[in-house]
Amino acid sequence: MKTEKISISLLLILFMPLWIYSQTENVDLTMVYRIKQEGSRNSKIEELAFGLTDFVGPRLTGSTGNNRANEWAKKKMEELGFQNVRIEEAADFTRGGWDNLKTYAAMTSPYYANFACNPVAWTGSTNGLVKGEVVLVDVKSESDLEKYKGKLGGKIILMPSTSTTPTEISYLPLATRWTDVQLKEMTKESLAQGRRRAQQYDLATMLAQRQLRTKVTEMIKSEGAAVILRNSGSYNIPNSSTAGYTSGNPEPVAELNLPIEAAGRMERLLKNNVPVEMEVEIKNNFFASPKIYNVTGEIPGTDKLLKSEVVLLGAHIDSYQGGTGAADNASGCIVMMEALRILKSLNIAPRRTIRVALWTGEEMGFYGSRGYLNKYLIDAKTGNHLPDFDKFAAYFNMDNGTGRYRGIYMQQNEMVRPIFEEWLKPFADLGCSTVSIQNTTGTDHLTFDRYGLPAFQFIQDDIEYWRTYHTAMDTYERLVMEDLKINAIITASFAYNAAMRNEKLPRKPVMVQPAGGQGGPPMF
Repeated sequence: MKTEKISISLLLILFMPLWIYSQTENVDLTMVYRIKQEGSRNSKIEELAFGLTDFVGPRLTGSTGNNRANEWAKKKMEELGFQNVRIEEAADFTRGGWDNLKTYAAMTSPYYANFACNPVAWTGSTNGLVKGEVVLVDVKSESDLEKYKGKLGGKIILMPSTSTTPTEISYLPLATRWTDVQLKEMTKESLAQGRRRAQQYDLATMLAQRQLRTKVTEMIKSEGAAVILRNSGSYNIPNSSTAGYTSGNPEPVAELNLPIEAAGRMERLLKNNVPVEMEVEIKNNFFASPKIYNVTGEIPGTDKLLKSEVVLLGAHIDSYQGGTGAADNASGCIVMMEALRILKSLNIAPRRTIRVALWTGEEMGFYGSRGYLNKYLIDAKTGNHLPDFDKFAAYFNMDNGTGRYRGIYMQQNEMVRPIFEEWLKPFADLGCSTVSIQNTTGTDHLTFDRYGLPAFQFIQDDIEYWRTYHTAMDTYERLVMEDLKINAIITASFAYNAAMRNEKLPRKPVMVQPAGGQGGPPMF
């Protein structure tokens, strides 16, 4: 009997740290209630959505629209009562400034049909309104180049579809929500998750195709073609894309994205020996290479020991030139601004500073968030930690469109699991309770996560994802306002919890590498 008592006591001692840890993550449910009430009754989501989409317009990195968006965001943050609001230089941008001023395209023969279209960013202008024959440049080998030499000057060039898969009717819904089964699967860990899986391709063939495409482009340019038509997008909605232009170089040939319905029609006509003519006018403006700027505002911390630590909320303000970048990623920007507005309106006094940052240049390579990292956290040349590295408390990012939060990715940071589970309990009835050990990729949280910092992206429902993103369809109409209101409420609660807890969120431990390796945070 005595031995049994000793064993039980020993077990209690052994498991006490885990029990204490899981029980001490207190959530202020009164504050959660207040956040829910403010976010649902007095939401500014629709007002912010109008401002950053219809009012500001498209926000291509380095464009006039991007600058206009930054100025709008700064003014709006000041109106909302945020402090230390500023437009802050983050990085140089070598592509240069570019604006599209006019785009028009129509087939005029064998009959008239006007086309939805979208210029390829950082390509040049046509010489006024170009009218003429459409030539299909279908090059399958280098020997095919000869038959086009001397025949492309002033012509409208149609590049054939590169897809080997025929277009088929889709029977899938355009918008979906995660099912309970799918969310359950997200909670399962996979050692392969986030790692680059082996690619099944012929490297020599891929390189040869790339070299051939380069030679085709060089030939078209040397021939003096008037404009190049690209086959992209579907549902009669052209995609957006960019050219590899560097500021100071000669302006590239004008290029235009057409949806597959328009380009495919003309390609089939030409392959059936039916002559096609078009009229096209593209007017673009290049200007001096601008800087990359972020827009930030905050609620300063009040605890004399913790106020220099920062809970960061972020989303990227830049978009592609098609549409108004509503779902990608005005949605994230307005949710982060609304989350801080909610907390400001409740007159909270956070122990740590809560800062919202709207990044520029995410679509072009995380320019804004990387600029912030190198200014405050990591020296870009030496890799050494800067003073604010140890003051980084947490980062929460939104960049998966307009869909409702269903949980959060832990980025394999197992230490935050019991914390996030407690934080999400008040939102289970809203369908947001999943804590996934998995990584997610493709947006600004990676800038911080790669250095072991606690940086997270929320799990969101897919809403028309592949039909909308980077297309002319990405407009105000794509936004699900109720979902965005819920997201702002949950973000506000997470920000408050992170700002008020005694300790910063746990970081990924530095991993000891094998001999010859280099120490650092885990890289997945």
